[in-house]
Amino acid sequence: ALSKIACNRLQKELVEWQVNPPAGFKHKVTDNLQRWIIEVNGAPGTIYANETYQLQVDFPEHYPMEAPQVIFIPPAPLHPHIYSNGHICLGMFIPLVICIVILLYPLLLTALKF
Repeated sequence: ALSKIACNRLQKELVEWQVNPPAGFKHKVTDNLQRWIIEVNGAPGTIYANETYQLQVDFPEHYPMEAPQVIFIPPAPLHPHIYSNGHICLGMFIPLVICIVILLYPLLLTALKF
């Protein structure tokens, strides 16, 4: 279960997302505040163009002091920094607002144009 701080923070972030959604991303509404499903469109001009992928974001009990887990729901895009099971190689991840991670996603897919 989420802590009160995590719950309040996620509710604020969800409202911000709904008021000012990042371009190319869609939050699929569920009744689970701890798990977000996000649809993302592939970056134009890449092999991912015209593709839609889903990310599952699981927030830990003590978010934002602990980082969320972000994985692609299969099928994951073919990319050297994305494992076949959908896990993203983020290296050392420090807690950030989830929107920052999501906004950096197109850069990940455009970094290597096939």
